[in-house]
Amino acid sequence: MPKKLFITIILLDVIIGSLALAYIFSALWNKPLGPSMGLSARVSALTKNSSGVSVLDQHDTGSSPGSASSFSSLFSKITSLFNKTDEANKPLCGGPPVMTILVVGSDERQNDYLYGLADSIRIVRIDFTLPKVMVLDIPRDLWVDIPDIADHYGIKQGKINQAYFFGNPGMGYYDGPGAGPGLLARTLDLNYGLKVEHYLAVDRTTFVDIINSIGGIDIQVSSTIDLNQNQDGAHPDLVMGPGIHHLDGDQALKLAVNRNPSTFQRARFQNIVLSALQGKLFSLEMIPELPKLVSQFTGSVRTDLSPNDIKQLVCVGKKLTSDNTEMVAFPDEMFTSGSTYDPYRQVNTFTLSVDVDLFREYIADFMNGTWLIDQ
Repeated sequence: MPKKLFITIILLDVIIGSLALAYIFSALWNKPLGPSMGLSARVSALTKNSSGVSVLDQHDTGSSPGSASSFSSLFSKITSLFNKTDEANKPLCGGPPVMTILVVGSDERQNDYLYGLADSIRIVRIDFTLPKVMVLDIPRDLWVDIPDIADHYGIKQGKINQAYFFGNPGMGYYDGPGAGPGLLARTLDLNYGLKVEHYLAVDRTTFVDIINSIGGIDIQVSSTIDLNQNQDGAHPDLVMGPGIHHLDGDQALKLAVNRNPSTFQRARFQNIVLSALQGKLFSLEMIPELPKLVSQFTGSVRTDLSPNDIKQLVCVGKKLTSDNTEMVAFPDEMFTSGSTYDPYRQVNTFTLSVDVDLFREYIADFMNGTWLIDQ
């Protein structure tokens, strides 16, 4: 065999072997940590380039590790190393231009995610190009159509927080992908055209443990907050006057679930906690501890994020401040309080109704990275 041909064969063998190893590593590195939602719709998002011009970005969220498109993506990344890129428009941390995550705070305490209502529902939009994060609260008492479970007791409607409940494995109502988060995501899409790419669900026990593991959080209170609602007697330590207060996990949970005086105020309390948690997690003293913290709680949350997704989120999180993090909420006056018969519980229950067309307009603005209301 000619020497040049022999060397060429060896080089090809090395290249093919390296690509195969890279592909296997990529498949594991990009494998979701939990059940995928199985949503293959294309997610469109408006991002801004360095000139401030909005650019429509579309990417397929339905590719799975090991698929042809996954290999194509890997090959594109390899070949892109040899091409010049526009650094000004390149997403940070190796992330996509935009990532959307359905974040659920479950009222379940058993840490098995078999049951539980969605106690809080947030949509997190991360723009890796600017960078910027927007967090939108979805009121849990909205009365909605719930798909894919009509063959169980004829249930076709319920509160939006029940979509998560009916989808969880312990109920046995839902056979589709993604369990509770998957059914909740489909419910949001069906009713409001809201499409998400990933989910993250945290139960109450894990929420408390996370805050305790980082030594608690500090919140700024502008007016007195009394958390004695539904408590046995009056507890002075549950009354917080104006100023800075340090909360452990249990105290933070009490604040996050407090409904006094309304469900809308509870969402504001939750935003206070989330802002304080973000500030603590990405403080200078905590940043070196983040990899260990992520590893510690990976098995205690339910998510379809991959190790690579988490790495990207931690990376971009280090670049976030109060200036590029925005907590947004619908105006209270958009909603009408009422009572609706719940066929599952066979009782009349408190619900919220809303102009669906207007609600969809707000959702579309949010998904495009804009919010026109001063909070």
